[in-house]
Amino acid sequence: MAATERPPKSRPSARHVVWHWATPQARTILNTGDLGAILRFHRTVHGLNQTELGNLLGYDKTYISALELRKKTLGDVGSLRRVAEQLCLPPHVLGVTDPGDTDHRAMVQFGQSTVRLAEIARQSGHASEAVAELWPLVARLEARLDDGHTEREVLRLLAHARVGLGVALGNVLPEERLGTAAHWTAKSLNIAAHFNDRAFSSYALRMHGNELRKANIRGAAVDRLSHAAALAPDCETRAAVLPLYARAAGELGNAQLFDSVMKEADDLMGSAGHTSLFNPYALHEIRLRGLVSTGRPDVAVRLVDLGPDVTTTVAPQWRVIELITVAHVRLLADDPGGATESLSTAMTEAVVQRLPHQLQRIVRTAGDRLPDVRGQAVQALDLMRQEMAA
Repeated sequence: MAATERPPKSRPSARHVVWHWATPQARTILNTGDLGAILRFHRTVHGLNQTELGNLLGYDKTYISALELRKKTLGDVGSLRRVAEQLCLPPHVLGVTDPGDTDHRAMVQFGQSTVRLAEIARQSGHASEAVAELWPLVARLEARLDDGHTEREVLRLLAHARVGLGVALGNVLPEERLGTAAHWTAKSLNIAAHFNDRAFSSYALRMHGNELRKANIRGAAVDRLSHAAALAPDCETRAAVLPLYARAAGELGNAQLFDSVMKEADDLMGSAGHTSLFNPYALHEIRLRGLVSTGRPDVAVRLVDLGPDVTTTVAPQWRVIELITVAHVRLLADDPGGATESLSTAMTEAVVQRLPHQLQRIVRTAGDRLPDVRGQAVQALDLMRQEMAA
């Protein structure tokens, strides 16, 4: 065999190849390591004949046919690596295990570790650190995507990294910029939709729906969270969706939907013990806020002191969120002293954790009734903005 004299045909655009190696059918073919089957699949996806594929790889039609029929094989590492590069595949798929393949595997393992550690940092009240870790990872993976390398494991990692980045940004951005957080979580949806994995799709929709809610895009938030609940393949996945779904329904002012979803969340968590997915302490805050949003502040006032005790498993930002909601309810109960105490504690924690969105909630909650608290929160927010701009 000899390579043709013609220069190789340019590769299909990244836009065209972006999904074909991520499908279940492709995964089955790639797992065989059968070069002939891989070549035939590539031709089918892109509508190429053997001559055109030969032009892409630098071989003639006869040799492509022989490879597909397993009458010939590629035995040298250089040829296998070149074919893998042209087909946008990691070399190990074709049996190449040289340093370049090691780099690819290390990138995936490093990325997975980065996503996990960033989530731990965010849950521990260090969302800005999570953002700092995820930005370069997302940029690196998107550059790989733009170059047409769209292996299944890389796409899945990119989706998780985009979600993690969006959620972390949702903690550290002020309200007027929360649409940016929703933008990043939205970028995971088109990937998740191609994986034929209900749990993965439910997860992506759940996180995106919650960021839409925070950005006050409430109708779309309810729609995404409803879809996430419908896709949930098991009780645990559904238990993770329902509290966020209830919160969005409450903020939309839909009392009937809010009550229905809250009841299911209560029943599911009570019967199956899914408190590890959503803490009862956080669920209490969601209930109070939803009752107020749906025009039942009297019920919220009666329930405000009946929540579960704080546990060490509550994420620090949830303590801030709950304190502000409790302060709002205490003001409705004509208890400005209790409200001041809650807001002052929340303000201190919001500054430490760098949560501008929660400082803005404090400003609104204090309003004209607690002018001193409001002024302190405005001052803290201004200082935080100056530090972010520096």
